Amino acid sequence: MPELPEVETTRRGLAPHCCGATLLRLKVRERRLRWPVAEDMPEAVQGRSILQLDRRGKYLIFRLSGGASMLLHLGMSGSVRVVNADRPPMRHDHVDFVLDNGKILRFHDPRRFGSLHYSTSDIAQHSLLRALGPEPLSETFTGDYLYRLSRGRRSAVKPFIMDANVVVGVGNIYAAESLYRAGIHPMRAAGRVSRQRYAALAGHIRDVLSEAIEIGGTTLRDFTNSQGEPGYFQQTLNVYGRDGLPCKGCGRALKLIRLGQRATVYCPGCQR
Repeated sequence: MPELPEVETTRRGLAPHCCGATLLRLKVRERRLRWPVAEDMPEAVQGRSILQLDRRGKYLIFRLSGGASMLLHLGMSGSVRVVNADRPPMRHDHVDFVLDNGKILRFHDPRRFGSLHYSTSDIAQHSLLRALGPEPLSETFTGDYLYRLSRGRRSAVKPFIMDANVVVGVGNIYAAESLYRAGIHPMRAAGRVSRQRYAALAGHIRDVLSEAIEIGGTTLRDFTNSQGEPGYFQQTLNVYGRDGLPCKGCGRALKLIRLGQRATVYCPGCQR
């Protein structure tokens, strides 16, 4: 699934092509996404200008003229690419955002787990967004925040930081890498991590995500950026996908466990 760095990479790639452009047409070839695309949406957005392209967690927010917004989630396998207007669609190219500058933003989603929504009210209060936790790169996300929220929690720290109601966008790969850098065992109870260690963990989450964004996200099987090129953050991974290999820090063999139905790799020597 495209995670926060992949979505932010997509946002940065798309913004220069769409911000300031007018949406001539929204062409929906397949309405049956995770939730059906509203039948009246193409008519509602036609002729509106795209003023800004934002991101909230893993959602892209197209802010339109007239106070309206479109909310796009890439789902498990989705991507958006910038293509010329004369380029024919391929299989699984479900939605085209046809712009007045001769470009098309083409949403490709083989598994159809993505979604597209339209709103004329405050998008932050949309049912898919209003309960989300803070952005991990924002000033409100701190070690003190994690420490306060974790008190009394017996659940493991890894699923705790992956909970979108706690903090958005810390997916499996980035949670594993951040915990490794912070030296925290992924199965340690969230309520038993000290304030000092949470301060370190919050810093590493910011660093890991920032590095992934700058590199262009993590190369996943189904993800490519807006130019159709993969990111290469996975080349710098310390634990994810490296079970059985020696730890880069201490040399001990990395271990694979299942935690919250997710594969989790950690170092039994460096993480406690």
